[in-house]
Amino acid sequence: MPTPIRVLHFADLHIGMENYGKLDPQSGISSRIRDFLDRLDEVVAHAFEHDADLVIFAGDAFKTRDPDPTQQREFAKRIKKLADRVPVFMVVGNHDIPGMAARATSIEIFRTLEVGNITVGRTIGSQVIQTKRGPVFLGWVPFPVRNRLLSQEEHRGASVEALDRAVEDLITKELADLAGKARAHEMPRLLVGHFSVGGAVFGSERSVMLGRDLVIQKSALADPAWDYVALGHIHKHQNLTPKSAVGLPPIVYAGSLERIDFGEEVEDKGFCWINLQRGVTTWEFCRVNARPFRTVRVDAREEDDPTAAVVAAIGERSIAGAVVRVIVALREGQEAALRRRELEAALAPAASVAAVSVEVERSTRLAGLGVSPEALTPLEWIERYFAAKQKSPERLARLLQAAEGLLRGDE
Repeated sequence: MPTPIRVLHFADLHIGMENYGKLDPQSGISSRIRDFLDRLDEVVAHAFEHDADLVIFAGDAFKTRDPDPTQQREFAKRIKKLADRVPVFMVVGNHDIPGMAARATSIEIFRTLEVGNITVGRTIGSQVIQTKRGPVFLGWVPFPVRNRLLSQEEHRGASVEALDRAVEDLITKELADLAGKARAHEMPRLLVGHFSVGGAVFGSERSVMLGRDLVIQKSALADPAWDYVALGHIHKHQNLTPKSAVGLPPIVYAGSLERIDFGEEVEDKGFCWINLQRGVTTWEFCRVNARPFRTVRVDAREEDDPTAAVVAAIGERSIAGAVVRVIVALREGQEAALRRRELEAALAPAASVAAVSVEVERSTRLAGLGVSPEALTPLEWIERYFAAKQKSPERLARLLQAAEGLLRGDE
């Protein structure tokens, strides 16, 4: 049996995310940008340590379409380091695409300079990639952009829904054509794409989305012509092919390498390591040391010393090096008892404190009430209701007498 081809699949790097970061005065780089670069360093190290034959980047190198030169330099240094030893393929994601069709993508420089061992998939295509353990047939579909795929004349005046259907039909046809080309090769076959697939569980990518999204049906990818489908765009790692599906390729979102917000607090981050073989491919998810996010929730409404309760709750969590937010529930009137300096001292080991939020339970007060709603009897509630309706004292007395009888169950 042929030796498996070792492939590393990662995606959605998003260098440039600076939320919850601090500026390093020496390098001029945000600590959060450094987090994302450190994750890419882990990818490079794993590729070298495990003797990768091919590295697949499934799109979205940067947060914005126009990254600053420092971010471009740091990304290029690491990709060039990879390409010096391993073939690298990069497909264009929605964050890599410029606003105007004539402008270059943020990863176009590698193709323009003809950097050896790097292939950039800006348009739908395919190619046989030679690796040290054998060839791989590679097909790819970058992020679908409507105005670049559809004829202006043919679809002039069409609704957004009609345009979506037209693009989906076009991509589905292109995927079928790529599968047909793949079948002409006996070598292992790998498909790369950057788009949403029906049935996938979305993550925090919606909060940083550039461009309008389009969903491709999973059936267009679930083709035995492929041995593995490497996807980017959705930040939550997942395999869309059920274990019970025999003969179908794994359809896998590698997920993002670093957390971008608290919506990803409990998600593992990492990349995929693939042993690519025709018909018998295996793969595993490899976790990286993504920056931890921690939410500390404290219900201090019944505490005599809410500050002590919050400090104790913080002490029970592993916050060293984490991005932390604290959410405290208090009763009305307890806010003054919350000593902020003590909370700041307790949070000192955190890499960043996103917020200390206080949720105060306000007592509902009606005219002349003076007590919380829970203390009222049903008859007292009725009295307040009719008083608010400005009933005359005589009318109010009769209504209360009738209500009291109803509450007693009088006939």
